[in-house]
Amino acid sequence: MNRARLVVLLIALALALILAIWVGKLATPRAPTAVATAPEPPKKPMTQVLVAKRNLPIGTRLTQDDLAWQPWPLEALNKAFITDGMAPRSDDTPKTIRGAIEATTAKAAKATQDLISPTTSVMALVGAVVKDTIAAGEPVTAAKVIRAGDSNYMSVVIASGMRAISIAINAESAVSGFILPGDRVDVLQTRPSSLDGKTFETQTLMHNVRVLAIDQKSLADKGATAMVGSVAVLEIPARYVDIIAKAKLQGEMQLVLRSYTDIGGGAGPGGVNGNPAPQPPAHALTVYRAGQASDVVVR
Repeated sequence: MNRARLVVLLIALALALILAIWVGKLATPRAPTAVATAPEPPKKPMTQVLVAKRNLPIGTRLTQDDLAWQPWPLEALNKAFITDGMAPRSDDTPKTIRGAIEATTAKAAKATQDLISPTTSVMALVGAVVKDTIAAGEPVTAAKVIRAGDSNYMSVVIASGMRAISIAINAESAVSGFILPGDRVDVLQTRPSSLDGKTFETQTLMHNVRVLAIDQKSLADKGATAMVGSVAVLEIPARYVDIIAKAKLQGEMQLVLRSYTDIGGGAGPGGVNGNPAPQPPAHALTVYRAGQASDVVVR
């Protein structure tokens, strides 16, 4: 074999080797290229805050359906907010000794502060009255509501344009104590209809009047079905307060309990149609002055 053929053979072998290596690389599957992703931001500690489910105007008496727990960032927590008492919730475990101590302290505080448990917090506000408008989703604070026994409670309970006035009652004149705060009643009074006092007539002074309180209680005791008191506080339209004020000087009044299905409409004077209370019948008297007779009509 001459030198020229040997050189050509060596070149052919080199090319064949290069081609084999190249084909082998093409046949080998490539590893997927790693895509750089931004690390997820650490989740912020959250707690539960008591908020209003709907818009609550002034005078609204709170129920459980008006309140709800809503997640709230711990960093935005205000001291006035009502929380569920649980330790702040976060997916991050404490990375320092101090963090571990704080987490343990929070759990211990929860175990000893049963008065701020979720159920107790909500139930403590049920029956309270809104004294400053609360928007839906807004945290409920003690400054926005007022509870029975708090100062100025009654002035918040009274509706706009209404007045509170008290009358004396007893078990007989208040349906044996079955009239409770919040019930609707008619106010009746029996008066003499003749000068000799032998005949009487009963008049409806006010109808569909709301009972605000019995004695100093604006809410019946839990489980109580009756309240026997000596004074009933009634909510009367401002323009008709004089009807009750005058009647208090004319004798005992009686409260008549209305059915729960018959409390529509507002309070008004007289009968159910809002007619004014009838006046006592007129009587004529003959008065003699200096020998002259004159008739005087009195009621």
